Formats: sequence, C-alpha cells, structure tokens
Amino acid sequence: MRILLGAFGDPGHAFPMLALGRALRGRGHDVTIQTWERWRADAEREGLGFAAAPEYDVFPTQGRHLRPYEAALRAARDTAPLIEELRPDAVVADILTLAPALAAEVAGVRVATLIPHVDPRPSPGFPPYSLGARLPRTAIGRALWRTLDPLVLRGVEQGRRELDETRTRLGLGPSGRVHGGISRTLALVGTFPQLEYPRAQRDAGTHVIGPLLWEPPTTPVELPPGDVPLVLVAPSTAQDAQHRLLRAAVEGLADRDDLRVLATWNDRPLPAPVETPATMRLVPWLSYAAVMPLCAAVVCHGGHGTLVRALASGAVPVCAPAGGDMAENAARVAWAGAGVRIPRRLTGPRAVRLGVLRALGSPGYAQRARELRHWALEHDPGSTASALVERWAST
Repeated sequence: MRILLGAFGDPGHAFPMLALGRALRGRGHDVTIQTWERWRADAEREGLGFAAAPEYDVFPTQGRHLRPYEAALRAARDTAPLIEELRPDAVVADILTLAPALAAEVAGVRVATLIPHVDPRPSPGFPPYSLGARLPRTAIGRALWRTLDPLVLRGVEQGRRELDETRTRLGLGPSGRVHGGISRTLALVGTFPQLEYPRAQRDAGTHVIGPLLWEPPTTPVELPPGDVPLVLVAPSTAQDAQHRLLRAAVEGLADRDDLRVLATWNDRPLPAPVETPATMRLVPWLSYAAVMPLCAAVVCHGGHGTLVRALASGAVPVCAPAGGDMAENAARVAWAGAGVRIPRRLTGPRAVRLGVLRALGSPGYAQRARELRHWALEHDPGSTASALVERWAST
C-alpha cells in the first residue's frame, strides 16, 4: 500500500509517527511522512519518503500568528497537492495534525488517527482530561466529577463548532460529533493499556496498541562510576525553559553517595550554568533506549514519550508535571502504581529528593515497572498497529 503519515510537531508527536512509519516500511509498504523539516534526515534514514509540513505560528508571538483552526484550514489547502501527487491508499494523522486528515477526506481517501498518549476522550465519572486528577474510587467521587460534565461539554462543543466551520470551508459536511478529529473507523492509542482508565465501552475502531517508541541515533555517553543505583534526570524537550526540574534534581540529590545521577538538558539552552558534584554527570543529550534499562528511577516532567520509555525499560518514573498533558500522565502512572507524582507547586530540591527515595524505597513501584517492562517485551506495538492499518485499509 501507499500510505501517508502526518505529524506536525515536537518529539512527543513526531517520534511515535516515525515508529509507525518504520514498522509499516518494514512490512513492505510505500510510506511518506509529512512533518517538520527538522525531522527530514530521520525520516529518510528510516527509508520513508519525506514531505515538508507547513509551519505556522499558532500561538501568540511577537509576529502574526494564526488560531489553531485557521492554521488547520490553511495547512489542509497546502497539503491538497501532496495528496493529489501521492494518491495514497490511506492516511494516518496524529491527533493534533488535522491538515493531512482533512485534505485526505476532501480527496476521498480514508483516514485513521494516531493518539500518541492516553486516550483524551472522557467517559462518565472520569475527571476532566489534563487536570491531573486520578480516577475516583467510589460512586460518590464519580458523582462529584459528573458535576463538571456540563463545563467540559461546553469546551468540546466549542471545538466541534470550530472544526465543523473549518470542514464547511473545505467543502466537507459537519462531523456531527465531538472529538470529530479522531477517526471513528481506526484510532490507534499508543500507550500502555495499564495506563488507560477502564471504560464501560469504546468505539469499535479504537485500539490500545502500546507505546510506539523511536529515537534518533545518539552518541553514547559515559555513566557515572560505581555500582549503586543509577537515577536519570530527563527533563522535557518542550517545557520548563528555566530548567527548574533539572536544577531541583541536581541540588536535591547532590549529597547522596548511595546514588549515581546522570542528567541531561536535552539540547535546550541553559539560562545559567548548572553546577554538579563529582558523583553526577551532566550531558547535553543521550539515548533513552540505551540508558534507561540501566536505571532504577527516572526523574522527568511526565511527558508521555519519556514516561513510557522509562516503564518499558523497567525504571520507576518520578514525575513533576510542567504543562500540557503531563499532569494527566503523572496521574495515570500514580493510579497504575508504577511511579511517583510530585505536585507542580512543590517541585523543588526536597520534593525531588523525597520522590526519588520513595520510588527506590518502596518495592511495589519497582515490581510494577518490571511488569510493564515484561508487557513491552511481549508485545510489538509497531506490528500491532501495522496489522490494524493493513486490515482497515483493505476492507
């Protein structure tokens, strides 16, 4: 088959789509990915065709910016010639990448959705997505959360109206439903099933496949010497510009001679130098796939890609959310008993220190992380997703 993948965005969205592209390419399909120019070399290294995605300012900046659905409309029109040129049998679009999905629908090409994190769609009794609240354990708790349903509904209804206005301007009919940007016929949820709250029912086309893991090639780094437990500090690639978590972790763990600490700033500018003791090593970038299996714990913001990589490696995550869906991810891992959550307002040296000591001192966390690692070894999300795409596209 000829398949077009679309993921405009940072690593949390581009990397899972590259993993899917690699899996589809490995099964003999002709795969092109439309994404940002910064991922061109990575896509081509995986044997994928590359199409540069339009890049617009979609949040307030000093220059002119577009509202999200204005950007989606413009990008869909810009993507139409690509659809005409490739004539794909199917398009798989990231949940936040509406342009190739809309352009494909205009051209009569079927569209699937990749959700590269937990499923954001609500269910009765669930707390609002991204709030960072855990699933209630009692009927009273579920009833209390239902009191917020009208407020949540107003938000998703506004999203439906804006999407339907965009569809109308492209000559498409209204979606007729909330979360209309998610395909009804095939939605791939790229997370551990153990992080998904139980639902009374799911759309027949929705499948939880496990995390799609991918990373660019990276030069090996030297680990701190010794044989005591290794802790990795892996901050977000998109949040926390002042590196508050990195500094808190370095300071909070500086005097622990019973731990080795490896930290990275992930090639994001450091506003000021970070002083580290001899027991620590600070590097600009590293391979999570190579380092995390050696770690006992991973201090992170709770970005989904970092979180599931840690769990797939058997390391206990210690999450201090910064923004976006991080609070939700941290709540899910705490609910699953696989990691420790630090409230954002408390993020500091003492809280990070206590979080790491709790992660390492409570055997239940390590046991649960090992269970998820075993699940990851027994399942291949790329193969699962590819088989679902093949079956869906051929019916």
